[in-house]
Amino acid sequence: MLERRIAVDAMGGDAAPRSTVQGALQACDPAGDLHLDPERVLLVGDRARIEAELRNGNPGFEIVHASQTIEMGESPAAALRAKPDSSIAICIEAVRGERAGAVVSMGNTGAVVGAATLGLGCLEGVKRPGIAVTLELTGHPVTLIDMGANPSAKPQHLAQYGLMGSIYMRDCLSVKEPRVALLNIGGESSKGTELTKEAHALLADSALRFIGNIEGNDIFQGAADVVVTDGFTGNVVLKLMEGLSGFVIELVLGELRSHRVQWGPEALVNVRKHIDYAEYGGALLLGVQGIVVKGHGRSDATAVANATTLAARALDAGVNQHIVAGLAQGAQI
Repeated sequence: MLERRIAVDAMGGDAAPRSTVQGALQACDPAGDLHLDPERVLLVGDRARIEAELRNGNPGFEIVHASQTIEMGESPAAALRAKPDSSIAICIEAVRGERAGAVVSMGNTGAVVGAATLGLGCLEGVKRPGIAVTLELTGHPVTLIDMGANPSAKPQHLAQYGLMGSIYMRDCLSVKEPRVALLNIGGESSKGTELTKEAHALLADSALRFIGNIEGNDIFQGAADVVVTDGFTGNVVLKLMEGLSGFVIELVLGELRSHRVQWGPEALVNVRKHIDYAEYGGALLLGVQGIVVKGHGRSDATAVANATTLAARALDAGVNQHIVAGLAQGAQI
């Protein structure tokens, strides 16, 4: 049972611990849609503050006290050194000590990635981990990798992101032959930086179903199942998508209200589900030992609940085992 537990960083995120504890409760609500067993949840953080959020009753969560919290604006490396008893560090230690199989955090991205990479290590054959975000923009899943773990990527890293993303889509999201594309400023193989040109050559020579370069607008056209980029570009793309989508929805709602259209919000519910970060909850850090899900700092309870169940699904589906097996089957890059 211990290896199936999810360590939730209760102190991570702008609205923690309220959003994180409420999210865990929502994920385990027997009357809800997610139905996670509360015995699988390990809440890590300030015990007194967590228990205060559970004043109406604890459904069965184990609480592990952490006396320190890494704030969103802190330097990741410095904070990890100065705060060995932080909630992030204790979550990672729970996986390393086999008290849990997965970590969920809405906290400092650099600290989560750094703690996971150093504390857990990479899977056999993996050079650098990457953050993979899966969306359903066109009604079919598309995974974008890397969304912020590795801003100084090398060509080999990008090529391996294509491999890990493809394995994840094939074995865990049932996409039979995932189409892998490289995000670039043009479709021609000669376009882009030296990084993208070299990565293009590596991907083209691999056994992946590589369809070449795509531009940013192609992401919304269902052109590929896996979109590969470096962490700097990917993080900018993700934040732009989130900000622009929210802005456009509010703009449309404002126009509808100005024309006295009262059904606007209800009509846009399904549209919002395709682009709202709360719907996918978090992103998988592919390539590290154990399952690590990083959520947005602004996550509300719904996003935390979805991130927690994403971690459970990835753990139960054996994502890491599939990646290691795929690498071992001669698909090395």
